Amino acid sequence: MGVLLLNEYSVSVWTDEKILAIDGDDSFPWFGMDIGGTLVKLSYFEPIDITAEEEQEEVESLKSIRKYLTSNVAYGSTGIRDVHLELKDLTLFGRRGNLHFIRFPTQDLPTFIQMGRDKNFSTLHTVLCATGGGAYKFEKDFRTPYPLLVVNIGSGVSILAVHSKDNYKRVTGTSLGGGTFLGLCSLLTGCESFEEALEMASKGDSTHADKLVRDIYGGDYERFGLPGWAVASSFGNMIYKDKRESVSKEDLARATLVTITNNIGSVARMCAVNEKINRVVFVGNFLRVNTLSMKLLAYALDYWSKGQLKALFLEHEGYFGAVGALLGLHCS
Repeated sequence: MGVLLLNEYSVSVWTDEKILAIDGDDSFPWFGMDIGGTLVKLSYFEPIDITAEEEQEEVESLKSIRKYLTSNVAYGSTGIRDVHLELKDLTLFGRRGNLHFIRFPTQDLPTFIQMGRDKNFSTLHTVLCATGGGAYKFEKDFRTPYPLLVVNIGSGVSILAVHSKDNYKRVTGTSLGGGTFLGLCSLLTGCESFEEALEMASKGDSTHADKLVRDIYGGDYERFGLPGWAVASSFGNMIYKDKRESVSKEDLARATLVTITNNIGSVARMCAVNEKINRVVFVGNFLRVNTLSMKLLAYALDYWSKGQLKALFLEHEGYFGAVGALLGLHCS
C-alpha cells in the first residue's frame, strides 16, 4: 500500500502496510489510485448529496476538479474515463454519489500530476491513497466467498490465496503477463496498442504458429491423456522456413495471446490444487475487453481439472486496486 501526496513542488510516496486517512476528516475529493506497470487506474467518488451549506463553502478548485472529471470522457491524448463502468447513486461512508473509473498509461503519471497542479489540487491538502496491488470483489450470489484464489493479471501476474478477509497470502507469480503479450506483439506485428493487438489476435489462427499434440503424434496422445488439439510447443512451427513464410501477423498475435494465457491458466491451476481451492477469480486490465483470454481460461480450468475448478471474471476487472485504495481513505 502506498500514499501519494501532492503538493505544489513535489510528489512523495510512502509505503506502509497501513492505509492512512485523509488528515483525520472526510473532506472531498475522494480518490483511489492503482499504479501498475502499464496502466494507472483511478477511482473517483463524485458526491451527489451535497447540501446547500456545503456547496456554499466549497472552494472553486474543488468544483473545477469535479466538473473537469465528470464532464469529460477523455483527458489529454491518453486518459480515458470508462463510462460504461460508472456506478451510479451508491452509498460510500454514509455519502451518496457516483463512482467513476479513469485510466491512463503509467508513463503519463507526471502529466497527471501536472494536471493536478494546474487545477490547484495542492491547495486542498488532500491525501491520495495509492496501491500497486489489488482489491477484490465477488459475484452477487456469493454467500461464502472464501476460500478463493485471486489471479491478478497486469503487466505481470500475482496470485493470492484468500481464506478470509484478514487471512491471505501471495502464493506465487509470473513475469509473463499482459506486458509480455503487448511487448511481444509489438515486436512481432508492429502493433501500437493493446486494443490493436487484441483486434489482430481475434482474426488470427494460433495453430499456424504453434505445434500441437496431433502434429507430433497424429492425433490424441492417449497414454498421457493429451488431446490432439492441445499445444505441445508454443511457436513450435516457426522453426520451419515454409511455416514462417506463410504465417500472418494476425496468427502471431493470436499465438502470443494463447501462449501467455495458457501459461497463466497452468500456473493458476497448480496453485489452486496446492492450496485446495476450487474458485479462481481472475482480475486485472489484461482481461479488459479481452473475451478471447477469458474463454481460454474458463475452458482450460474446467477441462484440465475435470470440472473441479471454476473460473470467475468481474466486470470492473482492472479497477479493484483503485477502489481498494479509495476505501482505504477511511481506514486508520
